[in-house]
Amino acid sequence: MIDDERVGRIFARRSYGIKPGLDTTRALLAELGNPEANLKIVHVAGTNGKGSVSTLVASVLACSGLKTGLYTSPHLVRLNERFKINGVDIEDKELEPLLEEIEDAALRVEKCGGGVPTFFECMTALGVLWFVRSGVHIAVAEVGMGGRLDATNVLSPLVSVVTRIGLDHQEYLGDTIALIAAEKAGIIKPGVPVVCAAMPEEALAVVAAKAAAVGTYVVKSWERVTVGRISGNLRGQKVSIESSYDDYGTVNLKLAASYQLENVATAVATIEVLQQVLSVDFGRKTLVKGLSSAEWMGRFQCIGEQPDVVLDGAHNPDGAVALVKALADAKCGKKIRFVVGQCADKDSDGFFKTIAGICGRVWTVPLRNSRSATPQRLVEHAARYGLDATACHSVAEGIAAAKADAVENGTPVVICGSLFLVGEVLERERF
Repeated sequence: MIDDERVGRIFARRSYGIKPGLDTTRALLAELGNPEANLKIVHVAGTNGKGSVSTLVASVLACSGLKTGLYTSPHLVRLNERFKINGVDIEDKELEPLLEEIEDAALRVEKCGGGVPTFFECMTALGVLWFVRSGVHIAVAEVGMGGRLDATNVLSPLVSVVTRIGLDHQEYLGDTIALIAAEKAGIIKPGVPVVCAAMPEEALAVVAAKAAAVGTYVVKSWERVTVGRISGNLRGQKVSIESSYDDYGTVNLKLAASYQLENVATAVATIEVLQQVLSVDFGRKTLVKGLSSAEWMGRFQCIGEQPDVVLDGAHNPDGAVALVKALADAKCGKKIRFVVGQCADKDSDGFFKTIAGICGRVWTVPLRNSRSATPQRLVEHAARYGLDATACHSVAEGIAAAKADAVENGTPVVICGSLFLVGEVLERERF
């Protein structure tokens, strides 16, 4: 087990908040000997889908025989989840000394006037250091928030990826799609190809303009790759995949949500572009195996039965739209029981408006987080759209009530609204 005091010191750096900018991250990495200079990267930004795309790409790369790192955030239950090599979380015995080393380097940066490294900046540096020392051939790094001023943007990628862009984190990124797209497009580097997922036209225009300005090109995944859903349920789906370059045939995915089809298309396009950059051919079988074996916790994850209980990280209106479609494609009906917990800065009105058409009842719960919206406030948002909503004192109370009601009425339960809620459920509940 990792020393609680050491972990506590790292987590305490969350109190420094979010400080957009790259200077402190660069200073921290310099204290560590600039390990990022020796790391090949696929860099993934976006509002929705960037974690799924990162996981899919990393899975294919690992199946190709490349020792592959994956850096994502946030973690759901354990800090170790943020750092993976070939799909396996970093072990405590490796993580603990790295935490100490990163903390010491952060203190040196502070003493030298290089800024105060935040929690995310420390985690980014730790991931890079572990990957390099472990001899990974390539790593996939997911942007934390935005892109232009995100700590991960100190990395020099082989391919940049921008997934679907929507409204989120407006207080930091701007209150329009175009402004948010400009922040996401900030990861685009001169001469580095860009793979772009389907997104609103105003966002695509910004991404394309940024690419043109730095002398690179954009590959539109939806034009290059076609992914069709053959069948599916709450536990998986069968799809067909064809690109401009190859026909990959039928693929069985563990990722059950129909919204993953867009992410699969983006991942396939990314792998094909990466093959061109590296002048290699991973092969059709490798790509199919990598996609088939990819798993991503808390994203349309079925964690129980009788009733079926689905856990999903949807937390903004765009995510809710994708969730509603996935539930419809899985033939879950229109009287679904929902358990919802959200951060106070989210568009709760937009979220409840989106799920109202398929929601039979909803139980609102508090998050184990200082940013949590109160259950009563969420009830008020839900009531605006005619939803039968009940405020609960705890997550456990909300889930128990929803499950009991779902059994009586023969409906599934969906737990969503925040990745903080997803993590708490995975940690505490047993289904």
